[in-house]
Amino acid sequence: MQADPGFQGPLQYSPAWLWAGLGLLLLVAAWYIFVFTSTRQPRRDMADVPAPLTDLPALKAAYLQRISDVEQNAAAGSLAARAAHQEISLLLRRFVRDATGVDAPRMTHADLAEHPLPAAAAAISALYPGEFGPEPLPAVAASAATAREAVRSWS
Repeated sequence: MQADPGFQGPLQYSPAWLWAGLGLLLLVAAWYIFVFTSTRQPRRDMADVPAPLTDLPALKAAYLQRISDVEQNAAAGSLAARAAHQEISLLLRRFVRDATGVDAPRMTHADLAEHPLPAAAAAISALYPGEFGPEPLPAVAASAATAREAVRSWS
């Protein structure tokens, strides 16, 4: 029995379509790789990055002045006591960041305690009651003195 002479099987696709499709997929993949690699930040190891030179005496003087300014604003009544305590703590954390490069403003007290910065952790711990404690708050002058001592003793 022969096949029906009027029936014709399906036509085969040309191999050119296969290669065109694969080429298009390769082109899209190459585009994604190009975009990813050209917009990525260059990777640097911490050993390759030189430590920034810090003029520590000038840095200390600037932060001591800022702490005094906060203390004076609190004494004048233009800054609430809790806000003054929080500002003093933030100034101390920023000083640690500027002096060492450690991102202390974003660290918790536990993070600071684990880091090799015991003086900063102790000073921040002493400032916590003014920042987070219940009323009545400690004197702003006491917190300012603690922060000033931490800045002055930094080496």
